[in-house]
Amino acid sequence: MPETTILLLFLVPCFLIGLLVGWIIARMKYTKNHLDKTVVEKNYIHKETFQNIEKQLITTQNELKERNADLLELEKLLAAKDRDLLYLKEKSGRWEKDFQNLQKQARLEFENIANRILEEKTKKFTHENKKQLNDLLHPLRENIKDFGRDIERRFTEEAKDKISLKKEIEQLRDLNLQLSNDAQLLASALKGDAKVQGDWGEFQLELILQRAGLTEGTHYRAQPSFKDENGQDKRPDFIINLPGEKHLIVDSKVSLKAYEQYFNSQNETERKKYLNAHLQSIRRHLKELSNKKYQHLYQINSPDYLLLFIPVEPAFAAALQHDSKLFLDALDKNIVIVTTSTLLATMRTVSYIWRQERQKKNVLEIARQSGLLYDKFVGFVNDLNEIGHKLGAAQTAWQAAMNKMSDSKKYGDTLIGRAEKIKQLGAKTSKALPGGDGV
Repeated sequence: MPETTILLLFLVPCFLIGLLVGWIIARMKYTKNHLDKTVVEKNYIHKETFQNIEKQLITTQNELKERNADLLELEKLLAAKDRDLLYLKEKSGRWEKDFQNLQKQARLEFENIANRILEEKTKKFTHENKKQLNDLLHPLRENIKDFGRDIERRFTEEAKDKISLKKEIEQLRDLNLQLSNDAQLLASALKGDAKVQGDWGEFQLELILQRAGLTEGTHYRAQPSFKDENGQDKRPDFIINLPGEKHLIVDSKVSLKAYEQYFNSQNETERKKYLNAHLQSIRRHLKELSNKKYQHLYQINSPDYLLLFIPVEPAFAAALQHDSKLFLDALDKNIVIVTTSTLLATMRTVSYIWRQERQKKNVLEIARQSGLLYDKFVGFVNDLNEIGHKLGAAQTAWQAAMNKMSDSKKYGDTLIGRAEKIKQLGAKTSKALPGGDGV
């Protein structure tokens, strides 16, 4: 009975709550179906305006995130550089300590050998023996010195690279601003001649490569000539060499005439017309560049995409703001559009990869030299052991000879004792043996 009462007390409120919720839902549907049509249209217009503003805000935020990502990537590279430098420094310290221990051990062995030579009072170690020992030790000593100098030189290079990387990061923003300003100042001077514009764009591109620490002939090639599968000539603006015989293709695009007209025009209608012309010029170049299919040349080991460099960053920003799909449409054609800042950050990364490759080769060379040094030291220790065995054999032979001559338990059984007996029997002599009765 109490359980039934409790169940009823629980079900009755639930039933009432259900009725209340159903009434509220029905009321909401009725209100929604009878909203004023004018209010709905007004809210829809406000919503569309808000969505446009929100899209522009998202575009601006994405651009800001890209800049922050570039800076964050550089900071990560610097942190990795610091860790590598600390690792090499610790490793160098361990090697130096090992070398000192080896030198101490070798010095102790040398002192023991010298003491044994003095104690045995033999003529085994003449001037020639000492010269041979010096000839044996000299190459090892020189190898240790050369190895130490090599480690010190490479440690110094690592420290210089770290300082250089810090300075480059500090100058990155200033350099980006400087190049953008230079491009803006030269825009009006170059607007009338397409050939001059192209040459200037290639000059700016090569300047960025050099500022990033890349060297022509080693890290990049300017306008190399290739043949496609149909035998037609292909001349990319720049080929960037990467470790492992891989490549990046960079092409320059300068389109300033329409942008300059857009920038200087005060009429809004004309500005839209010139901006559309500027955008179409960039899209036309994207199509032409995609049709060239540089990345499919069999002489080039390149990824499926290539880089399109637009040196006038405000010109690209204006086109992207007018058509937010421009960048994604370029990606669909396997083309990545880069400006002064993004290309410089990319080429800095390429330069860092080359430095890492050089350090990797240096580490391998250090390992190879360490192996050679270890082999030399093993040979040196074996030679010392051989010398010790020979000295021990000489000591044994010398002791046996001395026993035969004078150290027998019976004096008369030794060579000296028998010689003294001959003398005692009347042999005429003018000298006396050491340890004999005649002394």
